[in-house]
Amino acid sequence: MRTTKTLLAVAMALATGAAPLGANAYETEYGNAYADIKLRYEYADTDDTTDTAGGLITDAAIGFETKDYSGFKVLLEQEVIVALIEKYRTPWGDGDSDYDVIPDATGNEWNRAQVSFSKDGFGAVVGRQRIILDDSRFIGNVGWRANEQTFDAATVTYAKDALAVHYSFLDKVNQISEAQLDVSDHLINVSYKIGTGKLTGFAYLMENDDTEATRDTFGARYAGSSMAGETKIIYSGSFATQNYEAGATENDATYLALEGGAVFSGVTLALGNETLGSDDGTYAFAFPYGTNHKFNGWADAYLGGAGNNGLSDTYVKAAGVVSDVKLVGFYHTFSPVEGSAELGNEFDLLAVKKLDDTFTVGAKAAVFSGSDIKPDTTKMWAWVQAKF
Repeated sequence: MRTTKTLLAVAMALATGAAPLGANAYETEYGNAYADIKLRYEYADTDDTTDTAGGLITDAAIGFETKDYSGFKVLLEQEVIVALIEKYRTPWGDGDSDYDVIPDATGNEWNRAQVSFSKDGFGAVVGRQRIILDDSRFIGNVGWRANEQTFDAATVTYAKDALAVHYSFLDKVNQISEAQLDVSDHLINVSYKIGTGKLTGFAYLMENDDTEATRDTFGARYAGSSMAGETKIIYSGSFATQNYEAGATENDATYLALEGGAVFSGVTLALGNETLGSDDGTYAFAFPYGTNHKFNGWADAYLGGAGNNGLSDTYVKAAGVVSDVKLVGFYHTFSPVEGSAELGNEFDLLAVKKLDDTFTVGAKAAVFSGSDIKPDTTKMWAWVQAKF
């Protein structure tokens, strides 16, 4: 906690004598200093022999971005994560093995350290950076967890009118566990606005430098909306193929996601299905760099899929705003692509309220049950976030 306060003081010192830039940054002669601080309690109860977990974690991201100099900017961001209550274990072996899992690492690191350039629709970023593509299913920052996933990479972009092009070469993946993967990856994403939607094609070519395993994914996505009277009709669809090679082993799998719904009187109702295909029960479609907590239920029972038999997730979603409180609810029912195991179902609920331009509070719950291969799990969260 002392470290967090010290870094916050440094960030504020950079802004001494300067007027605030909106509510989220402080403008100095040389650029903008900012801080994003979260305090969250997580409860995790898995129906097994371990004890119920509880973690109170503070996460402070404190940074400074220079002003624009002929299109160039420099951004430095330090992240400090401290567990004030640490009655949990992590999936990678830290913590007390008597407790259930909460996947939050503690420590501090340079979360981002980058040089960027932007001019006439062209952009470039070199260094440790955040990369989020489309809905973050394939490439994301895992922003829900305390330690954000970032990439040591070189990125080039171009955007003009309806066209947007993104290319990144990845050298390292800085995972939420604080582990680093040495990679040689190419991320290509091209989108074009067509009518009332956007069509995207992508190729994500991944190679682990240590194991020499490769995972190449090619796909397309279309998402859009149209009006039917006073009702907005929303729709999206994605399809991808994936080839995985490790030594003499080679597997192929497909991915399909469809969602359709409507927005009326401020309420969103949608029905969808996401299918992670299987290669005859020997390999299933995977998202090694995805923001996976966002998908397949917040209890994280199938965070990495449901094993080699694949996963079909059919869900109903409802969202709206009541008294300035954002409310979201999901019901998931899961089944395997191969085999006949019962994979269970899950209820998810979220409530978030923005108190002002600085503070936000929220609560979230997930109840998973009825699976032959995963234990019943209940998780709950409550948090407050401040952005300066």
